[in-house]
This record gives sequence, C-alpha cells and structure tokens, in this order.
Amino acid sequence: MTRSSASASARASGAAGADDRSTVTGRRRIAFAVHTDAGCLPSLATLLRSLALTNPGVCEDFVVLHPGLPDASFDALRGLHPRLVTRRADSRRDVFRLEGYDTVVALSPTMVVLGDIGELLRMRHGVGAVPQVLVDRGGDERRTVLPDGLLVVRRADVDDAVVDRLGDGDGDSDSDSDSDWGSVLEGVLTPLDARYDFLTRRLYDDTPVPAQVAVLRFPGPSDEPGYAPAAAARRRFEMGDEEFRAAYCALPGEKHADLLAHLAPPLLRARPSLGLARTVADVYRRQGRYDEAVDVLAPVVGDRLDAPRCQETLGVCLMALSRYEEAEARLLLAAASPDTAPRAFAQLARLAWLCGRDTDAHAYARAGLEADPTDAGCHSWYVRTRTQDRPEPESGPESASEPESGPASGPASGPALGPALGPAPVAAGEQLAHVALFAEGQENAGDKVLPEAVRMCFGTDTGPRAWYQQPVHRLVDEAALEELNARRGVVVGGGGLFLPDTSPNGNSHWQWNIPDALLSRLTAPLAVFAVGYNVFDGQLYRRNRFAGSLRVLVERSAFFGLRNHGSIERVRELLPAGLRDRVRYQPCPTTVARYLQPGLSDPVVRDDTVLVNCAYDRAGLRFGHDYGDFLAQMAAALRGLRDRAGVRYAAHMPADEKFVHDLRREHGISLPVDQWYDMTNDGIRDLFRRSRLVIGMRGHAGMIPFGCGTPILSLVSHPKLAYFLSDIGREEWGLSVHDRHLGPRLLERATAVLDDHPAAVAEVHDAQKFLWETTRSNLDELREVFGPN
Repeated sequence: MTRSSASASARASGAAGADDRSTVTGRRRIAFAVHTDAGCLPSLATLLRSLALTNPGVCEDFVVLHPGLPDASFDALRGLHPRLVTRRADSRRDVFRLEGYDTVVALSPTMVVLGDIGELLRMRHGVGAVPQVLVDRGGDERRTVLPDGLLVVRRADVDDAVVDRLGDGDGDSDSDSDSDWGSVLEGVLTPLDARYDFLTRRLYDDTPVPAQVAVLRFPGPSDEPGYAPAAAARRRFEMGDEEFRAAYCALPGEKHADLLAHLAPPLLRARPSLGLARTVADVYRRQGRYDEAVDVLAPVVGDRLDAPRCQETLGVCLMALSRYEEAEARLLLAAASPDTAPRAFAQLARLAWLCGRDTDAHAYARAGLEADPTDAGCHSWYVRTRTQDRPEPESGPESASEPESGPASGPASGPALGPALGPAPVAAGEQLAHVALFAEGQENAGDKVLPEAVRMCFGTDTGPRAWYQQPVHRLVDEAALEELNARRGVVVGGGGLFLPDTSPNGNSHWQWNIPDALLSRLTAPLAVFAVGYNVFDGQLYRRNRFAGSLRVLVERSAFFGLRNHGSIERVRELLPAGLRDRVRYQPCPTTVARYLQPGLSDPVVRDDTVLVNCAYDRAGLRFGHDYGDFLAQMAAALRGLRDRAGVRYAAHMPADEKFVHDLRREHGISLPVDQWYDMTNDGIRDLFRRSRLVIGMRGHAGMIPFGCGTPILSLVSHPKLAYFLSDIGREEWGLSVHDRHLGPRLLERATAVLDDHPAAVAEVHDAQKFLWETTRSNLDELREVFGPN
C-alpha cells in the first residue's frame, strides 16, 4: 500500500524543544510580528511588556522583522519573551509572507496593548484591520487600512499577487504616499472594532483613554503635548526588567507556562521566595521538567512543615524522577496538613502501588479517606488495592476472558503482579507475560478494549491461565524481573506508550517503568507489539533519556512493531542507523477485530445511529485558540446530520461529556449520552458494530469501530489519527478540528456514507485486508520466537 506524504511532511519543525506536527493535524501556527529598525527597539520592549501584562495567558511566537540588525541587538528583547524569533525583511508587507505560520497578528512598535486580544487570535478568515479615516490633500475624508496599523493575516487567504500590489508599508500613516491598502485588500478585508487599533490622535485635549481600548497606537511622539492620559497609559509598561518580571509573576489568574518559566527564574535567583519557587516548580512540572522543578523547590522548602503544598509538589516531581524514597518522605510531610492530606495520601497510595507495595497503598488510601471521605483519588486507590471480600470468579469459559472487560473487574491492580483469581494457571514457563495499561473503573473505554485485543492475536484464551499481567506503570524491580523471565515470552503493548506524561518515570521516560540495567537482563523473548508514539502537536518531550532507553529496548527486542508509520518515522529519528531497520509496522489489533474474534461479523440490520465522540484530555494541545469555532462547526454539522439519522454521544471517559454540556449551553443542542466507560468490552464492540457511522476524536473511537467493520470519520486533533488514515490510504476520512469549514465538510462526508452505506462498509473491509495480512505475517514470526503454547 502506498502511503501519502502526510508523514513525511510531518517533519516540519516547530518551537524549540517541542514535537510539533501541526502540518499533520492542521493545528494553527500563530505568531505576532513587528517590523522595526534600531531606533524603535526601546518602543518594541514596551510593546512586549504590555502584551505580557495584559494577556498573561498568551504566548505565541513573536517575530521581529528587521532590515539586517546585528543579532546582539535583540538580546534585551529575548529577556522579555521566551519565543522571540528574528528574521531579516525589507518591509512591513513581509508579514503577509511569513513562512511557518498560518495566522499572523502584525503590530507596530508604536503600539501598546491595554486589554484582551483573544478575539484576534480566534479570527479565522481573511485579513482583519481597523479602517481609519484619512483626509487627503483635497480635504476629502476616506476610510482605508493604514500600512502601519494592526493586521490579522490569515495567510492562506492572501496570495502573492495581492501582496505585490501593496506599498512598502513604511510610509507616514498620515500621508497617502503608499498604495491604498484598503482597496487592495477589499476582497479579503474583515473590519475590526476600532478598539483594536485606537489612534491617540483621537484623544486630543488630554481626553482619557476609553476603557474598552485593547490596542493603543501613537502615530506621533508618545510625549506630545495634549495627550497626557495616553502617555500615562504607555508609561505603565516602561519599566526595568526586574520590575516587569515581578509584575508578571504577581498577576492574578492563569499565566502561560512558557512565559512564567522564562520570567520567574531570574526573579527567584535574585529574591528567593517560597511561593514563587512553588509557582515555578509547578510550571516545570506541567512541562515535564521534573529535575528543574526539584532543583528550584528543594533548597527553598527544606523540611519545613509550614509549606505542605510545596512538599506535595516536590514529592510529585521526585516520584516522576523515580526517586521514590525521597518522594515518599516529602509526601508524608504534606500529609501532615489537613489542607493537603487527601491529595498527598492519594499520591502516596499511587507511589506505593508503583513500587509493588499494595498493602501500604491501601493503608495510605484509607488514611486519605479518613481525612476526606469524598476524595475521589483516595477512593479509587482504596478500591483498586482492596484484596479482601473480592468475589471468586465463576467457573466456565467466561472466567478465562479478559479480566478488565467489565467495570467491576480488573485484577491487574491486585495485591501481586501475577494473574487474577480464578482457575489454576498453567506453569509459568507456558505463559506469556503482558506488559500494558490495564484500565479499570471509569477509565478510557478504548484502553479497556485494547489489551484484550492484543492477547486475541496470540490465541483464544486471553485470561490468567495463559497470561501473566505486568501493569506497565509499576516499577520493574528484581522480583518483577524474575517473574517476567520465568515466562516463555514478554509482550509489551499496545497503545500509545511512547509518551512523556500520564505516569512519568525517570527510568525510561516512557510508560514502561523499567531501568535500563534490568531491561538488559531480561532473558525471556521480548516483543514490542503495536505501540504508538503518542506525542501531541507542540508538546514538549525532553527525549534524551527516552532515546537511551529506546536503544536498549530495540536491541533487546526479538520483535519491535509500532502501530503506524508516523510513529515508525518518529522513533527511527531517535535511533542509531544500525537499529532503525528493526522498527517495523504492526497495526493496532483493534483494527482487525473482525479477523480475531469469532462471530464479530456485520449485522444483518444496523441501528439507524451515528455515534459521536470528542476528547478533552490536554484540551489546550488539541484545540489551541479554536475551541469556540470547533464547537460552532460541530453544531452546524449535527443539526444537519440529525435529519438523516439518530445521533448519540459516546463518552469514552467522564471528561468527554464536556462536549454535550458545551453544545447544549452554547448552541441549544442536546444529545443522548452513552457512558462507554461503564460498558463491557463485548458491549462496546457490539454497539460499534451495529452503528452506521462513528465520528470520533479519540484514536480508539476510530480504530475499534473500524475493526468491527463500521465506517468512520475522524476528528483529527492528534497526529496518531492522521497517521492511521494515511496507513490505510483513506486520508479523506479525517477532518482537522481546526478546519475553518469543518461543519459543512463533515456533514457532506457523513451524508455520503449514509447515502451509500454498503459501499462505505465495503471500503472498510477492503482497507482491513492489508492490516490483517501484515498482522498475520508478524504473528507467524512471533510464534517461532515464543515457541508453542
């Protein structure tokens, strides 16, 4: 099968240190841009400070276009902003040709930002500008776009022919010497409210600046007589660097992590503060910079009992570095305070479980419930580690089925790392070990189906007689290594286990918590099976430790199969040349369920139902500034779709239900909700199988129904969805959540599926054939690796 160039184009680079694949998902790349010369650099510093202090949650690239200034000229500006980019440019009109960005907000050094400019970042069409009134030499007034005014440029809407007709954009805004930008841009111009480019000349005779002004521009000197209130508004942002950093850090409300991590550390070094240290450490923690968080917080906190929140943050960061003893000591200090005790005990329960200490984990969870009986985290760990009063499974064929197939089961979290209660297992040497994320309770429905699908590839017995379970997040110590080596083989997979968050550890920097030294001593044959590289667009992944662990993993594996070619390319980038060819393609087994599970054939009659799913974990990475538009586009599509079929919402996790609440509140549309996280695996597959179409944002909201033979359309907010569609040669089944025309396009494609449903089902079957041929070939090889069962 020939794959499209989507994966190749995915190598477009993004912000430094980030895994940016915006060309795959359609995620908008936004930048502020300013054209300046040396004389305007001080004014530009004032602009940068005003932007940060009035919009503390905004941190996009800030591109400085200049005529060829020395790089050192921008050192002072770099201290004010973490994402400053400098580029040589002849004139201001080069903002229309700024490569690497989809939306450019062009500012002028003569501006200061006084209010919220979020509306500009959400703009999706044309060129936004404030038409200004000018008086020509004949005394006639005309409204036009000034070359040095604020612009919001959607680059896809402006071609080179339009840009060539613009003047240089460097002329006097009170003259008509430049081309009339208003008439040149007439076909694409979106008028903005005057508050986004408010000229100070409207404030003659010391008129106060109106409260609604968001961007104030000074066509003349800022200290010109008669404009004292405007000058005072600007002076608010004329300050020294330390004063600016302190002002930003003291702002109430949510601040952008990149800005805070850039501005706070110098202030912390100059004036150590417990509160600021915790703030910086929290930012580092959210960015996955756990070692830096510890370095910032530990010297300031010490063993203080009056700083429980700091001790809690420090404990969580130490746990993410796999420094478990130190983490436990810090969390115990945090648990001494009533305010932080429930959260601290929940973290202590998790830590003890990670280290294989289930009795301690249960005791910590119980202590947390004694502090707060309503704490959900402690309740979850209490149930998960409870060993008494667990019912014996019934005998019969169902007792050997996947233990996490129902919400009340899930012995993967039991007291030992071994198999669940039930019929006596076969000898250890006849079992396979399965290292995976074993979801339970109200966790992701797809993560419940997936482990069972992996085991189906190796035989009909997917239960504890044939399989030994090793939860992927639990630390592999000497005892765990002995258990793994006793098995005839170890299967790691599936799922997107190559990702930096969810359950970070310092041993591997991916989800399997195994030190390199123990991995090297694994003697049982090892197969990495259908694992994915699950990093979001723009997500920070500090990959040095991961690359080292990855090399050991590939060297040790008898089989190393990733679930899409996008993941293969990303992982090969991190490997030495001699190991790259060992990385091969193994589709997610959920995509070939019809071949694995007897009786999973197409129903004679399907329900007249379309299922919809949206995902909300890491929502900022999924939607950026486009969530409001996404919601409106989906509302438009669903209104039309409900005329053709019943539309139901499939919530894979409780958090997914945010979509139906927002849809009802913002657009008056109500959808019936099916809580898939409370269903059995067979129930999930049956509902997918009987539906006519599934529109999903989660990876397994597409792969599971596809594997059941049901047509899908994917709402692409993560590269993995695009990678899968590229692998099967059906890129047209995906629509970016950032698509400006998502609503009509989704309705059109959904309608086409419903209009000729037999043909759509046949396409699914045809695409499955290649995936099954690949899987069958890999399984033939693995039977030789693992030997007979």
